[in-house]
Parts: sequence; structure tokens; C-alpha cells
Amino acid sequence: MGIIAGLLILLLAFLGAPVFTLIGAGAMYLFAAAQIDSSAVIVEMLRLASLPALIAIPLFTFSGYILAESKAPQRMLALAEALFGALPGGLAIVALFTTALFTAFTGASGVTIIALGGLLYPMLSKQGYPEKFTLGLLTTTGSLGLLFPPSLPIILYGLVAKINIDSLFKAALLPGALLLVVLSIYALYTARKAGIKPLPFRMGALKKAARASAWEIPLPFVIIGGIYMGLFTASEAASVMAFYVLVTEVLIHRDLKLFSDIPRVAVKSMLLVGAIFMVLGTALGLTNYIIDAQIPAKLFGWLQAYVPGKFLFLILLNAFLLVINMIEIFSAIIIVVPIIVPVAAQYGIDPIHLGVIFLLNLEIGYMLPPLGLNLFLASSRFHKKLPTLYRAILPFLLILLAMLGLVTYLPSLSLIGVGK
Repeated sequence: MGIIAGLLILLLAFLGAPVFTLIGAGAMYLFAAAQIDSSAVIVEMLRLASLPALIAIPLFTFSGYILAESKAPQRMLALAEALFGALPGGLAIVALFTTALFTAFTGASGVTIIALGGLLYPMLSKQGYPEKFTLGLLTTTGSLGLLFPPSLPIILYGLVAKINIDSLFKAALLPGALLLVVLSIYALYTARKAGIKPLPFRMGALKKAARASAWEIPLPFVIIGGIYMGLFTASEAASVMAFYVLVTEVLIHRDLKLFSDIPRVAVKSMLLVGAIFMVLGTALGLTNYIIDAQIPAKLFGWLQAYVPGKFLFLILLNAFLLVINMIEIFSAIIIVVPIIVPVAAQYGIDPIHLGVIFLLNLEIGYMLPPLGLNLFLASSRFHKKLPTLYRAILPFLLILLAMLGLVTYLPSLSLIGVGK
């Protein structure tokens, strides 16, 4: 009977049934088979609603969508270009840092490639960057800010793994910064090899861009700085950001209208949040069954027999996470994390360190052939065939995989940020 139910769920998934219905149905079936009341699934939804950190998800998502719908991306890009465009490889470095910041604020929902890709592609091409490099860079940047606050996947991971979200923000900062530095070095190397001349520095352009972005400039310092300095929690930061962005884009810049654009943006952003919450609620119910059935302990017992060491376990874990995160992103966080956290703990892996490993795998999964979401978005945005993008992202993929190896086997890169 269990095999038939499993095959039925797989068939429904293949036919396109919503993920939360499949997870919820699976959880209810498993509880019923174990002769436990199915209300155990609903109880988790009630517990989820009472979590104080939960409010951060809709507020950060709403703020990110407001930024994406306004002219903030153009202003941010103009300022970054005026500041760093005169450096060797400056425009490519501008693209890296601007998109990383934008992705952090918009939650890596594909908005970065859509909102900034169309602006950066002609700029990089006009300056003479090779098309292969440009396509690879912009496809990669669609998920480059996942390790920086207020990244939505970090918040989700913290909620599911029951880890302090502020600690995760601090732990992910150094690996994220190092990744940007390494990618910037590669951009500099490519620019020199291609004979790219830096843009001329113009003080007038810098002053104009600074005036235009005067209200956006403090945002990352207030939000990211406030979290790292302990001035407010992630939930409080979400409230501050939502209020600040709303005032800035509606009342000061007037890019959006309060009574026509804001309701539309709110509906659009809450569709994503609602989908996440539905999956989160049903998946936590499934997690209850997984814990009650002692699946992590049984999995560890099996692994201990065939995977005796921590080194080999981490290799297999990364391979598994790359495949899972390539196929299904938010569901992977919600379903996989409760299973791997206790198993990894048995191998002596710190849960915060594991979180950074998971998030970097997630970042790579977005661009991993053949199913990475960034590849499909870039194909649609730049009108390029997928095989072309597979070749374009290869150097960037190798850099990210090398950084994954460093983060995996040098825990201090992550744990130094939380004083461990």
C-alpha cells in the first residue's frame, strides 16, 4: 500500500500538482499509517504562525519587490558605475556587487536577472567584454547575494533548522565576501585579457548619481549594519526596511503610486510568500513524522556503516545538496534540512557551519546544468539557447565549487563570524 501511495504522489508531481498538496497528503498518509491523528500536520501550521521571526519573510519579500518595481536598480547601477567604472574590470565588478546586493534584498526569486540583466548586458557588451563571459557573469549573479542579509533562504533555513537567524547572517558574511573577491579577480583577469579599457572617471557623473541615490545609499548600511551590530533582530530589520523602502520609493522618488502600484506589488509579493508558507506548514508536519519515526537516527546508522568519516560524508552531502537544490529550491530547505541537521551533528558538524554549506550549495544549484533556475531565466531574458549558457557559466561554476570546498573543509571561515 505504501509503495502505491508513493507512486501516486510521484505521478501527481509529474502532472504538475502543487508541492504543498503532495507534501501534506504524504504527511497525512504516513501519520494515518502509524495510527496517529492527522491533526499533527495542522498543529505545525499553528506553531508556525506563532514564530516571532516569521514576519521577516513577508516584509523582506515585499520590500524587495518594491525595489524591483521602482527605478532603484537603475540608480544603484549608475552610482556603482560612477564609483568603480574607472577601475580595471570596473564594469564587471560593478555588475557583481550591484547584483549581489540586489539579490540579497529581493530573495533570489529571479528578479535580479530580469531587472538588472537587461541593463547590464548591453553595457558589458558595448565596453567589449566577451559575450561568453557576459552571459556567464549575469547568469551567475542571479543568486550571488544569497549569503548576505536579508536573504530569504537564510531566514527559511534558520526557521526550519531552529537556529538563530542573526547568527546565520554573521556566519555567511565572510564566505560571501570572499566569493565576491575571487569573482572580481576573475573579472579583472578577463578584462585585461580582452583589452578592456576602464571608463573615464567623471566627478559630475558621480555627484549626479549620488544625489539620485541619496535615499537608497543608507539602506544596506542601516539593514545589514544594524543586524551585525546587534541594533535590531532580523524581524525588526524587516519592519525597518519595509517602512524605509515604502517611504523612499512612494513619497520621495514617487516611482510608485500608493493606491495603484503598491496594492499590485503587495499581491505579487504575497503570492510568493503564500506559496512558501503553504509548503513550510505542510513540510513541518512531515518533519514531525520524520522525527517520530527516528529517520535521521536510522539514516545515520546506515551511513556509519558505509561512510565512516566526516570527510567522505561532506563530499556525499555536497553532491546530494547540489542535485536537490538544482531541482527544487525552497522545498529542499524545508524538507531536507530537518533530516540532514541531526545526521550532520552526529559527524561533529556545527549546525551553523552546515547552514552556510547548504546556502552555498543553494547558490550553485540555481545555476547548475541542466535544471538550474538561473539558466532558464537567462535563456529567456537574453534569448540564448541553454547549451550556450552551459558553456558560459562553466568558469564561474568552477570558482563557486572551489569556494564550496573551502567553506566545507575550513569551518573557521563560517564560524569566526559568530565567535566559534
